[in-house]
Amino acid sequence: MAQTILTSFINRYFDETRAILDKIDKDSIATMIEQLKAVRGRQGRLFIIGIGGSAANASHAVNDFRKIGGIETYSPCDNFAEFSAWANDSGWGEPFIQWLKESHCSSKDALLILSVGGGTPTTSPNIVNALEYAKSIGAVTLSVVSRDGGRSAQLCDCTILVPVVCPERITPHAEGMQSVLLHLVVNGLNG
Repeated sequence: MAQTILTSFINRYFDETRAILDKIDKDSIATMIEQLKAVRGRQGRLFIIGIGGSAANASHAVNDFRKIGGIETYSPCDNFAEFSAWANDSGWGEPFIQWLKESHCSSKDALLILSVGGGTPTTSPNIVNALEYAKSIGAVTLSVVSRDGGRSAQLCDCTILVPVVCPERITPHAEGMQSVLLHLVVNGLNG
């Protein structure tokens, strides 16, 4: 009996995953690949940020964009000491923006946001502040987000929106799709 229930759940999860893949806008993926090719072509850098599981995806993506994609890539998520120092001294909304400033992020560079909700002024203001800063200096802004995309979808030059197909599993599907989509984009840089 328990095996039947688990099999049913597994099948449902796989069905949801297929539905998400079918609904994702393929043009936004192509646009992101083209924008990152342009960043690489002008020898710009890619900065990737996220919170929670998305921070872990950001760390993983740094490796792939550097090794496979040939883009100089960094994430403040990989330096918790600096992140926590900025949060302690300047507040939760400041670590990413301060990190970008200290890294001399410029119009040659790109900022990639990984987030389930995309940030709002009250939820993940650190992401919103970083995006607003990146926009103000002319950096390319990109995101892979879910729900309605939040401020990321409003501010970014390109957003890949992971559609919601099951309200109970927004976070696992969003973060799982971030990994799938980032691997696709990285490999598309050389395709």
